[in-house]
Amino acid sequence: VQLQASGGGLVQAGGSLRLSCAASGTRFRTVHWGWYRQPPGKQRELVATITGIGSTNYGTSVKGRFRISRDNAKNTVYLEMNSLKPEDTAVYYCNTVPSGTNTWGQGTQVTVSS
Repeated sequence: VQLQASGGGLVQAGGSLRLSCAASGTRFRTVHWGWYRQPPGKQRELVATITGIGSTNYGTSVKGRFRISRDNAKNTVYLEMNSLKPEDTAVYYCNTVPSGTNTWGQGTQVTVSS
């Protein structure tokens, strides 16, 4: 599986970003996808998931602020992030859920300033 995340950047608290992740080398339509993040000095965590039929689930820290979606025609997963907080600062990755032995790609940096 090849994964290319993009869309990160520097934003002020309260701002918004939209991340994209283009995937190849997998049966995109049938796979459950997730957005993960790794804050500085911390472990990677799963923040949002979307199933093959479009059901979504969110971590408590992002629920109500983030929205995950997928475009099966484009083999792309999105993460719309609103009301961003400094604690959302992290490198964001997409991957299958579970990630199994998939490589992670380089991710995309999101930095939220206070």
